[in-house]
Amino acid sequence: MINVHLVPHSHDDVGWLKTVDQYYYGSQNKIQHAGVQYILDTVVEELLKDSSRRFIQVETFFFAKWYSEQTETVQRAVKKLVAQGRLEFAGGAWSMNDEATVHYQSVVDQFNLGLRYLKDTFGDCGRPTVGWQIDPFGHSREMASIFAQMAFNGEFFARMDYVDKKQRMLDLEMEMIWQSSESLKNSNIFTGMLYNHYSAPPGFCFDINCEDAPIIDGESYDNNVDARVSEFIDYVKNMSKSYRSTHIMVPMGDDFQYEDAAVNFKNMDKLIKYVNDRQSTGSQVNVFYSTPSCYLYELHQLKQTWPNKTEDFFPYSSDSHSYWTGYFTSRPTQKRFHRDGNHFFQTVKQLSVLANLSGTQYSEDLDNLSQAMGIMQHHDAVTGTEKQAVASDYDRLLFKAIVGAENSARDALRSLTNLTSGEFESCLELNISVCAFTQDTANNVIVTLVNPLAHSSTQYVRVPAKNENYIVTDEKGREVFSEVVPVPWQVLALEHRPNDTQHELVFEASVDKIANFLIRVLPSPKNIAEDQVQFPVERSQDELTVETSLVKLTFDTTTGGLKTVKMNGFTENIQQTFGIYKGYRGNNGESKNRSSGAYVFRPYGDIEIVNNKVELSFYNGTKVKEVHQHVNEWISQVIRIYEDVNRVEFEWLVGPIPTDDDVGKEIITRFSSNISSKGKFYTDSNGREILERERNQREHFTPDMSEAISGNYYPVTGQISLQDDEKRITLLNDRAQGGTSLKDGELELMLHRRLLNDDAFGVGEALNETQYGTGLIARGKIYLILDAVDGKPNQRLLQHQLDQHFWKFFSKSNGVASVNRNMIPDFFGIPESVELLSLEPYSKDQILIRLENFNTEGNVVSFNIYPLFESLDGYQIWETTLDGNMLLEDVKRFKFAQDGTGSIPSSVEYYHAPHNPLTANSTMNASGFVVTLVPMQIRTFIIQQKYIPS
Repeated sequence: MINVHLVPHSHDDVGWLKTVDQYYYGSQNKIQHAGVQYILDTVVEELLKDSSRRFIQVETFFFAKWYSEQTETVQRAVKKLVAQGRLEFAGGAWSMNDEATVHYQSVVDQFNLGLRYLKDTFGDCGRPTVGWQIDPFGHSREMASIFAQMAFNGEFFARMDYVDKKQRMLDLEMEMIWQSSESLKNSNIFTGMLYNHYSAPPGFCFDINCEDAPIIDGESYDNNVDARVSEFIDYVKNMSKSYRSTHIMVPMGDDFQYEDAAVNFKNMDKLIKYVNDRQSTGSQVNVFYSTPSCYLYELHQLKQTWPNKTEDFFPYSSDSHSYWTGYFTSRPTQKRFHRDGNHFFQTVKQLSVLANLSGTQYSEDLDNLSQAMGIMQHHDAVTGTEKQAVASDYDRLLFKAIVGAENSARDALRSLTNLTSGEFESCLELNISVCAFTQDTANNVIVTLVNPLAHSSTQYVRVPAKNENYIVTDEKGREVFSEVVPVPWQVLALEHRPNDTQHELVFEASVDKIANFLIRVLPSPKNIAEDQVQFPVERSQDELTVETSLVKLTFDTTTGGLKTVKMNGFTENIQQTFGIYKGYRGNNGESKNRSSGAYVFRPYGDIEIVNNKVELSFYNGTKVKEVHQHVNEWISQVIRIYEDVNRVEFEWLVGPIPTDDDVGKEIITRFSSNISSKGKFYTDSNGREILERERNQREHFTPDMSEAISGNYYPVTGQISLQDDEKRITLLNDRAQGGTSLKDGELELMLHRRLLNDDAFGVGEALNETQYGTGLIARGKIYLILDAVDGKPNQRLLQHQLDQHFWKFFSKSNGVASVNRNMIPDFFGIPESVELLSLEPYSKDQILIRLENFNTEGNVVSFNIYPLFESLDGYQIWETTLDGNMLLEDVKRFKFAQDGTGSIPSSVEYYHAPHNPLTANSTMNASGFVVTLVPMQIRTFIIQQKYIPS
């Protein structure tokens, strides 16, 4: 028999063409007919009519909103459906996240949120066991690893490079075992590719949005049962030729389907009945309602072997001219705002734990930020592939949630410091050197720095200020080194920027967890040394040399560009240039007429390198040196180095991208060197493990390289690097971007894009972002490191430190403020390579803590968590899966055999916890609290703070 698992589902985007609320309530149907509340209403009604029916729900955001509006009777009925496996959750995160441009920290957070809601509402029955990533545009290895670490049995998706898919269908490799981590054992996870996207078979869409013929039985002249059954059986037989087993999974659904579920289920009931009736005349097709987890269960029972997969599924192309690599960069300012949202979210969660905040308002504010960040991970949010009106709504949601959670941060800091009436304001426009708090004066301002890292850190802090004579002191009244740096004139010239502050006060700060610094203005002017004033660089001298004790940069004054970099014992010729790809404009009628758009990057012709003579000016500070470059009217940059900081910072400003020539443009920056990289380069996967890339190559197939530039673009969430036998160049970025190495020794990142055509993949709008009546301006940072080759590229620890740098809070005070040290837990025993990934309130009197070993190779580290447990008033501690909602000791995850291992298992096999889960309480000896982490491992614990009698 061919066993056909029919899986009824609805793919409900958490915002895309309409906002999340418009999708939920079914408003603005002229844009797209969709109303999620009605889908859930009618699906539940239909499931209750027949116990054989099934349905899977994916996006927890929509479900939670709907469930909260139901009567107790309906809620009881839903609980029963879930308990019986008739309504099953798949994926189960707040949204179905993207996989290219998300950061793993935010993905883990939004799974924690969704899975915790399901656990609290439905107990263990509500917990999904299968990932359902059917719509993201390519798939990352890190996402598969996250599923494995959450003890999921497998994952399914529907998009894969069209050449890869064609090949896999021929080779029976549509389903595979993915080794999702090089470092973690037990990381293999079953992964399946759907046959016909995530849609019903052609001709069998029974939804009210479709026009396919229903199944007409009974005494009708139009009776079509025989024809429809034959058609379905033929489809199934054909489909089964691409799969290895006697079971196949057929999704029945599509975007926002099942708004009148009776129509869908009535026809599926008939289809099942009449197809199975044919068995009496010898048909070998058996159809039934099912779910992805039931399907996977059957495959696991078969004890057969499956193909291997080790790399990822990027980039994704849907035809010979459509590489979906534009969205790696689309909406760069929103991508940066997501990072800021995550940074503030981690900060405020930690402060809530330290100050022991309790009260419904605090948990509500934190929850709102958690939910906003969950929505932001959606594959049409962080990707930048939504309509402009929806993008603006996402910004509104996140901004509102940050402002709400600022109240928690303020109240926490009032109790953690002796500044009991401090304002503790955040400034969200520091990227353009604007802070309302210091606009009039920075005199008698306390800057409270919160360090979200596990270890104390020394960093340079920048505060928008007027050009005055400042003294900065720490909480013991000791003076801290500071200097005043000019803000680039291109930033001052930004329209709608208040220009009260034209300088930044820079000071060096060392912070354990929280530290206060007092800024005062001194009456008499300091003697500002002549060489510390910014001055234009004369072209008469051939070179300009800028150096600290660790880094030396040479600029060619005739071109104005960077020439050489010296650091870590190496000197390398590194030129940096900016370039413009013209966006292809076509009618999208066939693939060769595909336009560059929100999803697709398709350049027209060769790159145009911006060859203008760059104007330079130089600020030679004591501890900070800055070269300000004016590239053209809409590209400028600051290159800076700090004393004792072993990296070069490039702060770029791009926009408004001109379109008066009717040409859309995609702006890149390129770093060229003499490093012989032999076609290879390295990119990170969602900010975690590093993957080796090879120009024009893929792991499993020979790609169609009709689009040779965009076909070599990969997502860069945190870092991209290249190397030879001796040295390596690494670039770290501050948001997700597309990146590549098109020639040996060359690294390229796309910074900004503005296009005039849609690429016809659904968004129906050109990616033409404007603000204040002109093209959008973006500003961001890239960090460059030149160092020795030592194993695989690994700047992850630095990347985490850059992502989670000190968060600044501002208050007015004319005195020094101290920190209540007794309230700060003891992090000192945590090894240097281990970082705090999460420290957050979990539920009443419970704290969740996640620790990660940032080493990619090398030593296993061990330490005792007891001092931290004790300083958090712990009574009990237990270990969970990565998401935080399942006891690690309860893990029992399907293990599948791989091809080529030579043996077929005699009985079904499972993965259990990869180590002995930690479980202890305060009455036990401290020796029972040892935590060991292998390279790249993350361990998650819940600490119960009060004794709760069982």
